[in-house]
Order: sequence, then C-alpha cells, then structure tokens
Amino acid sequence: MSEATGRLPMVKAWDQERAFAAIGEAVWWITMVDATLVRHHAASYDIAMAAHDPAEQRLIHETLTGLRFVRNWIGRGAEFGELIQARTITADSRRITGWTWKPVPEPPLASLPGRARAWEISRYRAYQAHLAGHTIGETFGPAVTFLAVTGTNAVATTDASWRATRS
Repeated sequence: MSEATGRLPMVKAWDQERAFAAIGEAVWWITMVDATLVRHHAASYDIAMAAHDPAEQRLIHETLTGLRFVRNWIGRGAEFGELIQARTITADSRRITGWTWKPVPEPPLASLPGRARAWEISRYRAYQAHLAGHTIGETFGPAVTFLAVTGTNAVATTDASWRATRS
C-alpha cells in the first residue's frame, strides 16, 4: 500500500493510462489493507481509531468508505475518467496527486439485495462527501497514514503474542 501510493508522485500526468492504473492500484491496496486490519486485527484497529478525536475518526472512516466505493465502481467496469478530473498539464500540475475526484451520479443499485444496496449507498455518500472535490493526495494521505500506523501496531501486538506463546 505504501509503495503503491509512494509511486503516485512519480507518475507523469501526461501518461493518463498509466496514471489511472497507478491510482487504481493504490485504491486496491488501501482498501485491501483496511479490510485485512478490520477482519484480522480488530483490536489494534479500534485502538488506533480511538487515538483520534471524533472528527478525525469520522474523516478516516468516511474516506476509507469512499475509497471502497471507488474500488467497487471500477470493479463494475466503470472508467477512472468518470471519477477523476485530470488537470490541464502546466508546470505546477504535473503530479497526479493534484487531480481531483469528480462528483458522480448515484449508481443504479436496484439489482443489489437490501444489505448490499445499503452498504453501496453509504459508500456512495461517503465518496460524495469526502472524496468528490478533493485531490487524490488529500484523500490518500490520511488513509495511508492511519493504516500504516495501525498495521505497525497490529504486527507489534501479533509478535508479542506469538513470543508469549513460545516462552
């Protein structure tokens, strides 16, 4: 995840196909790391989240929820061009981290079963509230920082538990 997002500033804005692929890879890794931590290291995740004030907690949670919407939107065959406003290339806008998430219409979700539809609606709303109008860098930064710290704490806890069982 950190490697994928760390490569984003190096991708040239003129190579839009490669840029969208790099953003997609970063979205995928962020959402997979988040899911892994929630499922397998829930205590570490909750402790890391509790270290933030309620406004920061909401921002982190809603940003990650919005990124899950992006992952699912692309998974349904949509194009990144539908979600991302690539800036006109100037000397100051050569980095794709300055590109902006576009507001998008609510996707048709009627075919999804009730609970899945409710999840996708909440993901869509989080996207609209916390990603749309914001840059790629703004949205990835806090999510990656939170997940990296949480992952480090989860590994430390797992290592300590493993060592205790070996003693």
